[in-house]
Amino acid sequence: MGGLLTVAPFYFMFVFATQQRSEIFGFPPPLWFGEHFWSNYQILLQKIPFWRAYWNTFYLAFMITITTLFFCSLAGFGFAMYNFRWREQLFGVVLATLLIPAILNLIPFYLLIYQIGWINTPKALWVPAMAGAVGIFMMRQYIVAAIPKELVDAARIDGCSEFQIYWRIVLPLIRPALGTLGLITFIGAWNKFADVNVIMRTQETKTLPVVLRTLQGATDVEWGAIMAGTALLVAPLLLVFALAARQLMEGLTSGAVKN
Repeated sequence: MGGLLTVAPFYFMFVFATQQRSEIFGFPPPLWFGEHFWSNYQILLQKIPFWRAYWNTFYLAFMITITTLFFCSLAGFGFAMYNFRWREQLFGVVLATLLIPAILNLIPFYLLIYQIGWINTPKALWVPAMAGAVGIFMMRQYIVAAIPKELVDAARIDGCSEFQIYWRIVLPLIRPALGTLGLITFIGAWNKFADVNVIMRTQETKTLPVVLRTLQGATDVEWGAIMAGTALLVAPLLLVFALAARQLMEGLTSGAVKN
């Protein structure tokens, strides 16, 4: 029953994407796919720069995911394998940022981006997201649990530089955690809304979740088109999640039990 309740919203989203507005609000509501997906898709192309917004969404999610995996794993490696002054205090500061609600950062974030002249540019969204506290914490904990320091010391004796140790030894051993963090980060970046809506000024630079919102007018709402756009937006996430579900579970459970 729980599984049906979870799947039902996605099922009806795809069903409504193939229906006209009058059919969506009919009684009883449609339970099977209709024949109007193409007309809803045409409305999307007429009213919004759909594929441009789709590309913006993919580009933002890709850049945030790649940079997060690199910098968070690098920071996690540093916190896990090096003993330096104020290490625990600095790590505590990183974790303390999780206590601040994201909505409280919105105004300071906007003022900072405005001062450095990054308004309406994609780097204003992916550069600040490169090293999130959740990713650093996750990488640090996984490396501590999965990689013995003796392995790192042996690599140093063999003549590896510190970056070579990170790149050639640590990264291959933390692939499950990288896959899990990458999946979580990609989904979060794909669905970004509030900060995109504040930083991006034009339709050509906004992502699809924000652009779809413009279809909801005060009196005229193209619900069929909105459902079609939402279905096309969510479909890649469902596919990625279905393909990576096993990887996600392995990444969440690996290292939980230490011999």
